[in-house]
Amino acid sequence: MNREQRPASDTDTSAEYDSDVEAAIREDHPALITYITAGDPSLEDTKASVEALDRGGSDLIELGLPFSEPIAEGPTIQAAINRALEAGTTPAGFFELVDELETEAPLLVMTYYNMILQFGDEPAVRPFVERAAEAGLSGIIVPDLPAEEADPLREACDDNGLDLVFIIAPTTEGERLDTIMSQVSGFAYVQARLGTTGARANVSSATHDSLARLAEYDVPKAVGFGVSEGDHAAEIVEAGADGVIVGSALVDILASSETSEEAVDALEAKARELKRGARRGATDAAADAAEDPPETEHP
Repeated sequence: MNREQRPASDTDTSAEYDSDVEAAIREDHPALITYITAGDPSLEDTKASVEALDRGGSDLIELGLPFSEPIAEGPTIQAAINRALEAGTTPAGFFELVDELETEAPLLVMTYYNMILQFGDEPAVRPFVERAAEAGLSGIIVPDLPAEEADPLREACDDNGLDLVFIIAPTTEGERLDTIMSQVSGFAYVQARLGTTGARANVSSATHDSLARLAEYDVPKAVGFGVSEGDHAAEIVEAGADGVIVGSALVDILASSETSEEAVDALEAKARELKRGARRGATDAAADAAEDPPETEHP
């Protein structure tokens, strides 16, 4: 594959980490995590889009499984979900798509709890999780599942080798934050700002505050909601993030492209721009640290 070049590693360190999701973030730091809605505009187009994002340097790829009541999504992704549903995208079709995908980047599914619960013959989470593992997915993101109620899904994911990723709002703190961070695996999805998803013109000050608040927790942190440009990625990584999550900007490309070929080229180019921005942020952070090293304690 003609992927964005990554720094070579002298040794295979993936065994040091609990999952391939965490390994992708730690080893390819800073990570680019990309999102598109499966079935937008068709499952066949989604396959080409995923391959383009993989070539462009995505370290993890989230696939949205369309749900009719997506409470965390802004207008851009809501429109993509509607297009996917109108195209006939179903959970069965989604998993058949994932069965066919071959990517270097691990894949995650992002969907809502009722979709997981209703997948089998009776309400239960294990049929969905087992099918996800069979298809080769590496993790699940469920925006509407509180960590306090996640034990059944957490146990099913653990038993099947999948990560369960939680979204952390700018207002989450105290005991609830401790609960989430004790449950999360793979990475913590840091919500950059209050509200719903959607591309923004700048990085919210809440992003810097959230990263500072989460610094004490030894789990990778990736920031999403509003990231759309390489400069955004650079600023977020320089502020301390281990990765950036980009969705609406990519969905916009799919919505505005006149042909599949145009969409594929634009997605790959955008992924390269975002990955380069993230790396620039890491370089700037290292330079900042060199200029202002931590004080050493003397006896």
